[in-house]
Amino acid sequence: MEQLEDPAQRSALRLEYATLGWNGAEAVITIALGIAAGSLALVGFGVDSLVELFASLVVVWHLRPGGSDQDVERRTEVALRLIAVAFAVLGLVLGLGAVANLIGEHRPEESWWGIAYLAVTVVVRVTLGVLKRRVAEQMGSAPLRSEATVSLLDAGLAAATLVGLALNAMLDWWWADPLAALLIAVVA
Repeated sequence: MEQLEDPAQRSALRLEYATLGWNGAEAVITIALGIAAGSLALVGFGVDSLVELFASLVVVWHLRPGGSDQDVERRTEVALRLIAVAFAVLGLVLGLGAVANLIGEHRPEESWWGIAYLAVTVVVRVTLGVLKRRVAEQMGSAPLRSEATVSLLDAGLAAATLVGLALNAMLDWWWADPLAALLIAVVA
């Protein structure tokens, strides 16, 4: 492995590796909690975490050292396209599922563990997003800046999913769960 001399690039890679670890755990936890509760919003959030995991892998690939300026430019272009396609697919699939759950009046069970986990997720995502944005500006990295924005959007999605789960758990507003899933689909 080549040694990175640029401190900003080292910081960017450390943040991406932290994001990879968080997203891997988050995907497993939220999908499992979502399946247990029958919550499309939690499952959708978990799948969103898998897409974000993919986005982080793309950014790590983009940040690796080596290659000409033309290679870096090409990697940047491909990285941004791959991230966009992954989110478009997520939005389509999740949107269809959310509409089906609203029409079918699917009533998920309450998920207090999901609520607790998402509360922590909001804080972690905001922190990662702000730090990535700072490093992206230092480096002038469009893919890292894009991925920082995704982390911040994901914090908002975690908050929306949290609200949907809380409304379902506390007020028995079953429709809040597929509505939160629909919001994730629209933002994705």
